[in-house]
Amino acid sequence: MVTAADGGGPGVPVPAVARLWPTGARPVVVRGWEPPATPYGPGHRGVDLAAVPGSPVRAVAPGRVAFAGRVAGRGVVSVEPAGTGDPPLRTTYEPVRASVREGAEVTAGEIVGTLEPATASHCPDGCLHWGLRRAGAYLDPLALLPPWLLTGGPSRLLPVLGVPLPPRQP
Repeated sequence: MVTAADGGGPGVPVPAVARLWPTGARPVVVRGWEPPATPYGPGHRGVDLAAVPGSPVRAVAPGRVAFAGRVAGRGVVSVEPAGTGDPPLRTTYEPVRASVREGAEVTAGEIVGTLEPATASHCPDGCLHWGLRRAGAYLDPLALLPPWLLTGGPSRLLPVLGVPLPPRQP
């Protein structure tokens, strides 16, 4: 969990409730989270994940769709993951053509929309902007992911073929 001391917000932990990346497979993080020093200051209030326009965008955790519509000409879907406190966390996905309606309950992995083409000034090759907020505080959405999703999972031992076994000791 991430707390206020390490960027999690006003003293309330961010639980690792996500079960997958919003892009499905592990994407390249094109731009990371850069918290603003002041409420209206410069920064990056989410992370940009490399993705191809037209690809599905998925809810990272079960929850309720808080918003599905257009903001400043871009499609936005916001989901409040279940069991994330009061006030609840809210994840945002943009630019997304929504396939869900406000108030709908979604499951982890459910498609909430389709990635729209990027604007000229933001990820010209295509990306999903994934954000996280609690009340008025912007948080790092990567904090929602359990460590095994961030690191690529546990190490796996594979058989070594073609290597002779050591001689037996009497």
